[in-house]
Amino acid sequence: MFEKEEVLPLSEDVFRLIRDIIRDYCGLYFDDSSKYLIEKRLSRRVKNHHLKDFRDYYRFIRYDKNAEVELPAIMDILTVNETYFFREQNQLRAFSEEILDELRERNASTRTLRIWSAGCSTGEEPYTISMLINETGFFRGWDIEVHGSDINQRVLQTGRRGSYRKNSFRTTEPYFITKYFIDEDGQLRINDEIKKNVTFSYLNLLDPFRTRFLGKMDVIFCRNVLIYFDTASRKRVIENFYDRLTDGGYLLLGHAESLINISTAFNLKHFKHDMVYQKPLRKELNARI
Repeated sequence: MFEKEEVLPLSEDVFRLIRDIIRDYCGLYFDDSSKYLIEKRLSRRVKNHHLKDFRDYYRFIRYDKNAEVELPAIMDILTVNETYFFREQNQLRAFSEEILDELRERNASTRTLRIWSAGCSTGEEPYTISMLINETGFFRGWDIEVHGSDINQRVLQTGRRGSYRKNSFRTTEPYFITKYFIDEDGQLRINDEIKKNVTFSYLNLLDPFRTRFLGKMDVIFCRNVLIYFDTASRKRVIENFYDRLTDGGYLLLGHAESLINISTAFNLKHFKHDMVYQKPLRKELNARI
């Protein structure tokens, strides 16, 4: 029999202190109902560092020089990574059938296309985007970059490998599996034609300096990520997205998310299949002033 792992007690005051450090670090917010989750998932970290209790652990992540290593490790343990290929298909149809057509005309002179999947988890979203771009047939010979970022380093390793189990294909049509995946030892690996356009990096969405290195983006996907942030952190992330988007660029959020009470800087654009946010073109900005 396996011995049940000990869960250390976490007092209310120390829970709030640890919660605030996590929020300030990356924007993730855990309400009072999440105390047991923190207690259960981080007890092992306390013991791994040979600390007496959670109060000592708080002092460690607050003051120790090694906290910059510990905080990313906490993210690997606490972040939710539920995703799959072709998630939220109406929005993807708006992207593939309308947004890409618009970008083909707008970027015809540079023949570049840059898309950011922010909070990409295990990589199904950026690979989905790359497949949809390829399916249009519009962008052959273009410089295409689909960049996936996440604060969880463990899931990024899965994205870089590009091999997935059956659960990742719950809404994927057999056509895409046959065309873009190779069966290897019970898993499906994305083919090199799609993989070559996708890159991955560790990134904290609250870090404006690191996000600046990504350069300008035509489209940013950030779906079902901001629901885990508090309001102040959402505003900071959206400001970073606004700065990274080209004029007229698009921001695609999850269907449970909106910019109400977060930002008035974007226009809500109605497409045939969905509504998405758009950074105004410069002439529209000038008209507002």
